[in-house]
Amino acid sequence: MKIVPAILAETKNDFFFYIRQAESFTNYVQIDLMDGFFVPARSFPEEKINSLETSLTFELHLMVKHPAAFMSRIRSPNIKKAIFHFESDVKHSDFIAHLNQRGTAPGLAINPDTAISQFSELVQHIDTLLFLTVTPGKYGSPFRPEVIDKIADFRKIFPDKTIAVDGGVSLDNLKTFLDVGVDYVCIGSRIFLNDNPGESYKIFANKIDELMNS
Repeated sequence: MKIVPAILAETKNDFFFYIRQAESFTNYVQIDLMDGFFVPARSFPEEKINSLETSLTFELHLMVKHPAAFMSRIRSPNIKKAIFHFESDVKHSDFIAHLNQRGTAPGLAINPDTAISQFSELVQHIDTLLFLTVTPGKYGSPFRPEVIDKIADFRKIFPDKTIAVDGGVSLDNLKTFLDVGVDYVCIGSRIFLNDNPGESYKIFANKIDELMNS
């Protein structure tokens, strides 16, 4: 299991600040984009990604109602994956095809209340499933423990898919995620809202190493 630091920023200054911090301790991050409709918050202007010069590569988490419109405004060679919500207003198969055509790996994000049966037919067309263990849209939302059972069920049905988790990840629940087959955890506030993000990242990484080697 690995860590992907998650950057959630409502202003361009915060975005660039978090990017520069991340460059000191990782080479891959998740960038959260929000539209103020799908979730209440609105992130920095997404076009700022186009002018970003960084050593980081990244995936996008599109917490937006119209992900196709957002992706049409974003161009960066550093984007490796775009994860859009099953619950968003888009024709899933067409958007997955569009992402593949532009060389961006498609991923699917799942809100806590969405059942596996609702999205199971799409799973064959994507590699990564991002399970939200909080109501999405802001740092520090309450953890939804019932999602753990859904992840465990999904792993049994689809053993070869990449499973990621976003929201409420802590040192106390890392073992739970590891035990149900999660491949990577996205951690935002517990890294970037601490005084020393690099040290926070290291603490999580060390804990995962300890758990995987025990």
